[in-house]
Amino acid sequence: MMLRRGFILLLPRLVGLLVVACCSVSIVYMLACTPKGDNQPLALPRVHSPTAKEGYEAILQEREEQQHNYIISLKKQIAQLKAELQGRNEQLKNVQDQYPDPSDIRLDHSNPEKAQANLLAFLRSQIDKAEVHSGVRLSTEYAAVPFESFTLQKVYQLETGLTRHPEEKPVRKDKRDELIEVIELAVGSLNNPEGNGNAKHRVYTTSDFVEGIYRTEKDKGTLYELTFKGDMKHQFKRIVLFRPFGPVMKVKNENVNMADTLINVIVPLAKRASKFRQFMQNFREMGIQQDGRIHLTVVYFGKEQMNEVKSILENTSKSANFKNFTFIQLNEEFSRGKGLDVGARFWKGNNVVLFFCDVDIYFTAEFLNSCRLNTQPGKKVFYPVLFSQYNPSIIYGHHDSIPSLEQQLIIKKETGFWRDFGFGMTCQYRSDFINIGGFDLDIKGWGGEDVHLYRKYLHSNLIVVRTPVRGLFHLWHEKQCLDELTPEQYRMCMQSKAMNEASHGQLGMLVFKQEIETHLHRQKLSGRKT
Repeated sequence: MMLRRGFILLLPRLVGLLVVACCSVSIVYMLACTPKGDNQPLALPRVHSPTAKEGYEAILQEREEQQHNYIISLKKQIAQLKAELQGRNEQLKNVQDQYPDPSDIRLDHSNPEKAQANLLAFLRSQIDKAEVHSGVRLSTEYAAVPFESFTLQKVYQLETGLTRHPEEKPVRKDKRDELIEVIELAVGSLNNPEGNGNAKHRVYTTSDFVEGIYRTEKDKGTLYELTFKGDMKHQFKRIVLFRPFGPVMKVKNENVNMADTLINVIVPLAKRASKFRQFMQNFREMGIQQDGRIHLTVVYFGKEQMNEVKSILENTSKSANFKNFTFIQLNEEFSRGKGLDVGARFWKGNNVVLFFCDVDIYFTAEFLNSCRLNTQPGKKVFYPVLFSQYNPSIIYGHHDSIPSLEQQLIIKKETGFWRDFGFGMTCQYRSDFINIGGFDLDIKGWGGEDVHLYRKYLHSNLIVVRTPVRGLFHLWHEKQCLDELTPEQYRMCMQSKAMNEASHGQLGMLVFKQEIETHLHRQKLSGRKT
């Protein structure tokens, strides 16, 4: 940029120098061709001299040769100046071609084709600068730019503020138009594949759209990843688009076959047999019956309630004809990080997707597909933001009865929140987990181990996909923060406990319950008097 500006500043000086040179040549020429004054009389031969005619001819020929030589010299200087000016212009154009600048493109109306080429070059350079093809090393977990997810009808967003909801139809017209444009462009790209000629292929419509994620790097552009149904079951089409603050550009069009992609769900557990029974009901319906490409690893700490947990696991295995499970028992104090690490390293098969899960999590079959689609060995790991359920007793306290669990799992401002401060539920390939170094096994008890692993991934060149998902829920349960926790762990535990109870509005109703009841009582008395 500095070199280009130097050339631009130098151009006026070169033009001025050329003008001055031309003026100087003209002045010298006029002086040389003007007859001398009276004080310098010409030595001309006398008129009646026998050599007068020859003398005049000799003098004129000499002067003519001098003027001719002088003009040739000036022409050579002008040609040299022109050549130098042309060389500088070519250097400047080369710099502009190598580093196209938006201001130069807008100002160059004389060559529309070149301006368009420069614009495309600039926009493509934005793709190279953005986090599209590879991850970027980040200093802290707060530097990661999260994705937001969307379907044809809804957007699932993190930054809700006071007026937005965690799940909503896009209210702003620009947001609606943006997502509609992207989906339609992706459908058009699928229906017009490159290089297939006249080959027949299925016609895609918006009804084939499964889900998409997008995020904006504010100095580069917006990245979109859209997933469509493929030609066969468990096959998908992925379209990657990028909007570099201008036209959307197709980045990738690839087939994604997940038919043989196995997920190993690893659950660390101590006691909590009743919660495990509820978890296995969800696992059987979504994991075994609907998905079918799943393995369960339970890492159990201690022996209390162990037989009951094993009985639940064996009964599910018999009733569902499910053999893809592993039970590991450790005679030591519960450590979530240790349990997940042991479960991940115990696997002896081919490279597999690991889903680190807790016993109080509810997931859908759609989430398991998202887990597969957003992980790629050596390239991407998935950190979904789950929807955390509020205390049903507070949410439905004014109802006659609390609805069933399935009816409670709705994404609304009054029923829960995006657990964007939690990093415990994650999907990654086993090879990436091993290569990154696994969990910090020095951390004991509750909390902290997930953040350390998350930071390891952020400090690597892997792409970390962080997005709210509609099929992963944290079920409410009363949280107990034990005295043996470190001060930092205890603070995190209490923060989580407070967040889990109810929304600000619902907690406010509880805090001001007495004041509200007093107001209603006064209103009732006032009505009687009138």
